[in-house]
Amino acid sequence: MKIVIGAGSCGIAAGAHKVQTAFEAILAEKNLDLTIEQTGCIGTCYLEPIVDLITEDGKKLTFVNVTTADARRIVEDYVLGEDELKDLQISDSDLTMIGKQKRIVLRNSGIIDPERIEDYQAVDGYLAAKKCLTELSPEEIIETVKIAGLKGRGGAGFPTWFKWDAARKSPGKTKYMVCNADEGDPGAFMDRSVLESDPHALIEGMLIGAKAIGANEGVIYVRAEYPLAIVRLQKAIDQARENGFLGNDIFETGFDFDLRIKAGAGAFVCGEETALIASLEGERGMPRLKPPFPAQKGYWNAPTNINNVETFANVPWIFRNGGEAYAALGTAESKGTKVFALTGKVKRGGLVEIPMGLTLRDVIYEIGGGIKADIAFKAVQMGGPSGGCIPASLLDTQIDYAEITKTGAIMGSGGMVVMDENTCMVDMARFFLDFTCKESCGKCTYCRVGTTRMLEILNRITQGEGLDGDIELLEELCYKIKDGSMCGLGQTAPNPVLTTIKYFRNEYEDHIYHKKCTAKSCKPLLTYTIDKEKCVGCGACKKNCPVDAITGEKKKVHEISQDICIKCGKCFSVCKFDSVIID
Repeated sequence: MKIVIGAGSCGIAAGAHKVQTAFEAILAEKNLDLTIEQTGCIGTCYLEPIVDLITEDGKKLTFVNVTTADARRIVEDYVLGEDELKDLQISDSDLTMIGKQKRIVLRNSGIIDPERIEDYQAVDGYLAAKKCLTELSPEEIIETVKIAGLKGRGGAGFPTWFKWDAARKSPGKTKYMVCNADEGDPGAFMDRSVLESDPHALIEGMLIGAKAIGANEGVIYVRAEYPLAIVRLQKAIDQARENGFLGNDIFETGFDFDLRIKAGAGAFVCGEETALIASLEGERGMPRLKPPFPAQKGYWNAPTNINNVETFANVPWIFRNGGEAYAALGTAESKGTKVFALTGKVKRGGLVEIPMGLTLRDVIYEIGGGIKADIAFKAVQMGGPSGGCIPASLLDTQIDYAEITKTGAIMGSGGMVVMDENTCMVDMARFFLDFTCKESCGKCTYCRVGTTRMLEILNRITQGEGLDGDIELLEELCYKIKDGSMCGLGQTAPNPVLTTIKYFRNEYEDHIYHKKCTAKSCKPLLTYTIDKEKCVGCGACKKNCPVDAITGEKKKVHEISQDICIKCGKCFSVCKFDSVIID
C-alpha cells in the first residue's frame, strides 16, 4: 500500500506539506513501512488537500480536505482498522466533476509524480516523440496536426499546423521553438497546472514541434510567479536530457534539440508573441508591428514558432492516438478538448477539460455543481480581462471559438469566472479594465490613454458620480481603442465594458441616474439604515461600529448617522434580527 498526496500549488496552499509531515510522523510511530509519494493537481482544487491510498492490487481510495488530524485517523482507523472513513472519502457528486470530462491535456495530472520521468514513461511518455523522429517526416508531422484540427489554445485559436508549416518553409539555418507559459489572466491557472503536474507532456510536444519546423533550440517563457512550476519543469528538462530525449542525436536520428527556461517578470503584455520575443531578447516587453510574423522573423530575427503550454500538451496524445481520433472530438470548426479554470461563485471550482461543443450550462451546472448557496446565476466572464461577460440568457451557448465570439466574449486561454446576482457588472468591468490599464505597455496612445480615460469614467460611475452621456462616451472610446491599438491587449481590453453595456445596460443607468447599485456591491452608492419595527435595541451594531456612527439606548431603537457612516457593513453582519437594511 502507498499514500499519494496531491502537491500542486493548490494542494500545498491548502496544507499538503503539513499533511505529509503528519503521515510521516504517524507511520514512524506505528513502525509502518508505507511509501509516501506526491502527484500534481487532479483539478478538484476545492477538495485539497487530497490523499489517495493505493493498495497492492491497484485499488484506490480517495480522501479529501484532509487535515493533519485526519492523517492519524486514516492510518489508525483505515490502514490498521476496519473503518472506511466514509466522511473523508470523495463523494459521488464530486466524482461527477471528473467523470463528465474528457481528459487529454490533463490525462496524467493528479496521477503521476511530475518529478519522476519513470512515471511519465510508464504511461507511454516519449513514445510519440520517438515515432515522429524515427518514422515520420516533418511534412507528415504537420499533416497529422492538420488532420487533428488543433488550434492554438493561447486565445486566438489560430491553426497550429499553419504556424508550424510557415516556420518550416521560412528560409534560415537557425530556427526556434518557443513556448508561451506567461499565463497572466486573473483567475486562470491551466498552464501552471500542466507545468506542475505533467511537465514532460510539454517537453515531448515541443520536441515533436521542433522536428516539424527544423528547430534545434527551444525556450519556455514562464512567469516568475510560478516558482513550483519552474522547479518541476527544470527537473523534467534535466531528466529528459539525461535519458536522451533532449540534446544531441536524439533516438540516434541525428536530430539535435535542447530546451531552456526563461523566467519572465510577469508583464501581461508579454503574452503577445512579439512582446514575448522582445523580452526574450532582453528588451522591454513591447509588441512589434506584423508582418513580418515570428514564423518569418522572430527570436533574433530567425524563424520562430510560438505556442502555449496547452497546445503543446495536446500533441503527444494526437500522435499516440491519431489525428482522426482528436478530430472526432468537438465541433466541425473547433476540434478536440479545451481546459478551463472554473472559478468564482461556483460550487466546484478547479480545472475542467471538456470536448468542444458542450454548453456553458453543462460546465457550470453539471460539472461545476451550480452556483454557491443556490443563488441565481448572473453571468460568466470568459477570456479573462480581454474577454467579455456572457449573461444567463445565453447559458446554452456552445463552447467553441465561433459561438463564444458571437456573444462578444472570446475563448481566450481558458478563464471562466462565474458570477451570481450579487455581482455588480459595472464594478466587474471596472475591475478588468483596471487590470488591462495597468498592464498596457504604453506604446499605443489609444491603449495607454484611452483605457485610462475609460477607467476614470468607470470609477466615477461606481462612486455615484456618473454623468449623463457616460455610457455613450464609454462605447465611443471602446471602438476607438479597438481600432487604434497595435496588439491584442488594446484591441480586446474594451470587451468587458462593451459586453456589460450590451447585456446589463440597466445597471449602468441605475448607477448614473438613480445612484443605486442593484447588486448592493458599490459601497459609495449604499445606504445603511435600521428598521424601527425590527430593532430590539440589543446594541450589537453600536458596539461593533468602528466610527461610532450608531446612536441609541439599550432596548430602544438605534439610528445610523449617514454623515459618519463609512459603509463598512459591520452592523449588517452582526445584527441577529435582520434590522439593518442596505439600500
